[in-house]
Order: sequence, then C-alpha cells, then structure tokens
Amino acid sequence: LIEVCRARTPATQTIDAPPPLTDRERQIGELVAAGLSNSQIADRLTLSVRTVEGHVYRTCQRLGLADRTELGHLMAELTRSRSG
Repeated sequence: LIEVCRARTPATQTIDAPPPLTDRERQIGELVAAGLSNSQIADRLTLSVRTVEGHVYRTCQRLGLADRTELGHLMAELTRSRSG
C-alpha cells in the first residue's frame, strides 16, 4: 500500500529504517567486527556466552543480516565511516 500510494509520513519512514541498536548491541557488534569470538566477548564483558549469542542473534535479525560474519562486516564499515 505504501508503494502504491507513495505515502510518506513519519510512520512510513520509520518502517523503511531499521530500529537503532542498543548500546549493548552496538558494543557486541563492534567486538564481533574486531574478530572476537562469542566466548571472548562474554569474558570481556562479564556476560554468559548464551547472552552474547542472544545479542548477536537479535542484532542480526533487527538489521536483516544472515549471520555474525555479516554483522562484523557491517560494524567494521560503520566504524570506518565514522572515523573518517
């Protein structure tokens, strides 16, 4: 319906943009991009491996990514684009 009517409202624009990541999702995503395993991330952040796995899974779902490899690539790209 949005495509047919070409309606552009704040609500339809929100649908087009993925929701922002939480601070923890961003933090874990950056550690994934740095090449750390779920176990290493859990040790560093004092979390369980299952908690890290859950964050990685939900972040991938939220961003429409297939796996942690895609998450790592995306987060690395975002880090590069922010730094200059």
